[in-house]
Amino acid sequence: AMTRTTDVSCPCGSDLMLSSCCGRYHQGAVAPDPETLMRSRYSAFALGLRDYLLATWHPTTRPAELGPDPDTAWKSLTIVSAEPPLEDSGYVHFKAYFYERRREQKGWHVLEEVSRFVRERQRWWYIDGTPMLTRLKPRRNDPCLCGSGRKLKGCCGE
Repeated sequence: AMTRTTDVSCPCGSDLMLSSCCGRYHQGAVAPDPETLMRSRYSAFALGLRDYLLATWHPTTRPAELGPDPDTAWKSLTIVSAEPPLEDSGYVHFKAYFYERRREQKGWHVLEEVSRFVRERQRWWYIDGTPMLTRLKPRRNDPCLCGSGRKLKGCCGE
């Protein structure tokens, strides 16, 4: 249980604190547009907030449950494009970088997806997307994929 969120940077990479960024939506505020919802969902993945992910997933495509995923460490998010939504539908193209600890997939990956969102009952919902998973082979002296600006070897690659 996360109680002290005031001193935590938001995982979505906004440079804001969690409490004044995605944390508001995790606490029940309604996301105003698809990009905000997508960022808050990424943060929920990073923080393990499965209830929020299910609550913002459209009922027609929502899985029955999401199991815990302790082996995946979400490291950074890049929004490739987010068109202003048309009427009641919108799309967000993103790349999410993560480190997988499970032996068979161990290493760095990027998940790229164009996510589809729909607005119903005065709020936005995630519908679906076509994810592409790519295994990355960063070298020790490459910039860290968490976006810190430091070299991988002195950051998340230790």
